[in-house]
Amino acid sequence: MAAEICLSKLPQLIADPNAEFQPSPFFTEQLTAFEVWLDHGSQDKKPPEQLPIVLQVLLSQSHRFRALVLLGRFLDMGPWAVDLALSVGIFPYVLKLLQTSAMELRQILVFIWTKILSLDKSCQVDLVKDGGHTYFIRFLDSLDAYPEQRAMAAFVLAVIVDGHRTGQEACIHAGLIDVCLRHLQPENPHDAQTEPLLLQWLCLCLGKLWEDFSEAQSLGLQSNAPEILIYLLSEPQPEVRASAVFALGNLLDMGSTSSNGVDDDSDDDEKVKAEINVVRSLLQVSSDGSPLVRCEVAIALTRFALGHNKHLKSVAAEYWKPQTNSLLKSPPSLANISSPNNVYSPNNIRQGSSGLASHIGPVLRVGSDSSATCRDGRVSTSSPIATSSIMHGSPQSDDSSQHSDSGILLRENASNGGLSYTRSRPADSVIYSQYISTMCSVAKDPYPRIATIGRRALSLIGVEQVVMKNSRFNSGGAHQGETSAPPSNFGMARSSSWFDMNSGNFSIAFRTPPVSPPQHDYLTGLRRVCSMEFKPHPMNSPEGLADRLISAAAPSNAELIILPQSTIYNWSCGHFSRPLLSGSDDNEEAHARREEREQIALDCIAKCQRSSACKMTSQIASWDTRFDSGTKAALLLPFSPIVIAADENEQIRVWNYDDALPVNSFQNHKLSDRGLSKLLLINELDESLLLAASSDGNVRIWKNFTQKGGQKLVTAFSSVQGHRAAGRSIVIDWQQQSGCLYASGDMSSILVWDLDKEQLLSTIQSSGDSAISALSASQVRSGHFAAGFAAGSVRIFDVRSPDRLIYMARPHAPRMEKVVGIGFQPGLDPYKIVSASQAGDIQFLDVRRAAEPYLTIEAHRGSLTALAVHRHAPVVASGSAKQMIKVFSLEGEQLTIIRYQPSFMGQRIGSVNCLSFHPYKSLLAAGAGDNALVSIYAEENYK
Repeated sequence: MAAEICLSKLPQLIADPNAEFQPSPFFTEQLTAFEVWLDHGSQDKKPPEQLPIVLQVLLSQSHRFRALVLLGRFLDMGPWAVDLALSVGIFPYVLKLLQTSAMELRQILVFIWTKILSLDKSCQVDLVKDGGHTYFIRFLDSLDAYPEQRAMAAFVLAVIVDGHRTGQEACIHAGLIDVCLRHLQPENPHDAQTEPLLLQWLCLCLGKLWEDFSEAQSLGLQSNAPEILIYLLSEPQPEVRASAVFALGNLLDMGSTSSNGVDDDSDDDEKVKAEINVVRSLLQVSSDGSPLVRCEVAIALTRFALGHNKHLKSVAAEYWKPQTNSLLKSPPSLANISSPNNVYSPNNIRQGSSGLASHIGPVLRVGSDSSATCRDGRVSTSSPIATSSIMHGSPQSDDSSQHSDSGILLRENASNGGLSYTRSRPADSVIYSQYISTMCSVAKDPYPRIATIGRRALSLIGVEQVVMKNSRFNSGGAHQGETSAPPSNFGMARSSSWFDMNSGNFSIAFRTPPVSPPQHDYLTGLRRVCSMEFKPHPMNSPEGLADRLISAAAPSNAELIILPQSTIYNWSCGHFSRPLLSGSDDNEEAHARREEREQIALDCIAKCQRSSACKMTSQIASWDTRFDSGTKAALLLPFSPIVIAADENEQIRVWNYDDALPVNSFQNHKLSDRGLSKLLLINELDESLLLAASSDGNVRIWKNFTQKGGQKLVTAFSSVQGHRAAGRSIVIDWQQQSGCLYASGDMSSILVWDLDKEQLLSTIQSSGDSAISALSASQVRSGHFAAGFAAGSVRIFDVRSPDRLIYMARPHAPRMEKVVGIGFQPGLDPYKIVSASQAGDIQFLDVRRAAEPYLTIEAHRGSLTALAVHRHAPVVASGSAKQMIKVFSLEGEQLTIIRYQPSFMGQRIGSVNCLSFHPYKSLLAAGAGDNALVSIYAEENYK
């Protein structure tokens, strides 16, 4: 047909030599046919037969732009489309087009290359061979393109240099480092922040450019990269922070070890100084709220452990030496360490006091007395360095020294009593000891993968952490004497979600001989253990160590296996392999479901508010949770007949109270340190998440918790970082409309977290006379929350007001008993609160009036243990240790008393540990301490 169309034009042209030639409409028609296929086709339908013709069209200048746009739409349909296009032979065409200078083609070409490289990384070789990388560097540097498109160019460049030395060298010659760094800093500080996706990919591109390439790392350190990147560590998006950490981590040289395991001691001091600077900034973000960021920090710090192995080992060995008993009978007093440079020990040891890494258990000694290093570069083990001084945290941390149970084992090199320590660096020993103490807390991270990386980094420098105190919780790890090769999922598989990448929690078995008996009971966790290796020579080379750590690995790639794979890069790449052009359709469904739920909630609330007397007399369900230690917290879900309960051992169980059937049961974590503070629900109207707060301040958030065995950990972090409260009594509350989590306890401040940014928003001084024993966030006013104190006072704070504290009262005076429960009154009145103290009185306060309560209920004679305030119905409930629950109206009238009454199961309720109302209905869940029952009460006419 195409030939015939051409031939049919000939007679006319022969007859009239001046006639204008009309080009054949064939290509235009084929492109239109392809466009129709794009509107209706999909992976399941027959592939478009116009694809080879579209490639031909790329050769003709007049149709080229339209052909590229349609090709881009096709490639966006998914990896199968990219695969099909590559198999038809698209590659040489789009490679050739990178040599054109046509401005209008730039954006679509960058898009097409993004799609190709998100599927097939191997194209990097041909791109560099043809000089294609310069095209993308020019595009990245052009300010007239959209930031999202420039982010694609940064992605293409990151793939070009990913593990490809020729690509790294070519891009450095083309000036890529300067281009990236220039666009990472705003033109002037007041400008609106750059598109986060672009910042993220500029960082990832730099990280890949420097990865394992020491010349590039040196260039980066010289061009002031650390300073620019450190500035990004406080960005609101966790992905940007994680990418900045990834880039900083790749500036650290892991050091090359020569064959005999001795470093070519070519540390130039400039480089070491720059690296120490980078590590100092990384230590500060080691307690970021996002596991994505902390994971990158842990990996970067592992690189440091490999690069500075000798120095860290000698510092570690020096500091974990067991103290003499006389010194340990009394915990070290913090008073002596009032200033970082206080010289009070016989050896004039300077205290390296780190405010950040102070919440570690083990006792740490910092010696910067270089005279202890003998002439031949060995530290004699008998040297008197720091025998009598102890650094235990910094004066400004509210820590006390009772926490030395983190279980540290020291492996000493059994060579000849000396530690090979090439050069003493007094200035850095402070950072080395901060590094070790930070790593000890990383090894206890609430997110399992991060804790594993932390433990492995510590083992590289000879510090062995015994985290599992009880072999029962040791998930498949080896017991003493057994060795098992770790699973091979170190390089985490590329996956759509960072959280799925972490589902393989692996444990690595170290061959440690049996632990010797403890030296002294104050140091219950501090044990000494003989050296871990069975060969006589010391382990100074990381490679030698790797062989012994990973028995199943070939020695050649042992070095690679030691370093855990970064997750942020692969996870970010996933963004470009998903469709970018079409809007997502699942939003409409979610909207509809949300509206439906809002309507249900409004109906229930209206019913609640109308019922004048919520008598709560009928027990509609009684669930024997079979918890060993009684029920600690209970929670009713808003839109399904489900109750969730948890006990002190952090076992979480889910139960359907209509069908009286168990739904799911899982452990909040496998660590030995246990205790639960609270269960909360996040995103009630959407896919809700379950927040479980442990009493040590660790917060874990779960999704799919109502599917049997389907629960997934979404995120986990320590909500009281740096303030390990002396008591295990952290209190927490969540405020849906502001997205804030408030946390406090036996400490002088309240921490406010933004869970959307996964970042600490602010630290508010509680200015109280005692610990905070109850917290409640207002459901009406964003940023308002009330706190009850152990000495009986009550305060209300507003995050946004300059002095934060907006109200204080002592409603429970003259009694000084602690506030057990506090809450804003039902209905949407932001000014009225209820507070209950252990003495048994419930006080009703109005913030606008005086500090005196306007109503007092003497609910129980002493031993009040729980208070629940309904969000909308005009009722409050209180429970006591004397097996009794009472329900009151807001006027103080007692509506119901539930005691000892034989229920339909004939069980007593036991001491009341927790009470909680349904968010919208008149339902009350009560958890008992003695017999682990959870009972649910409703009004008489409950259906």
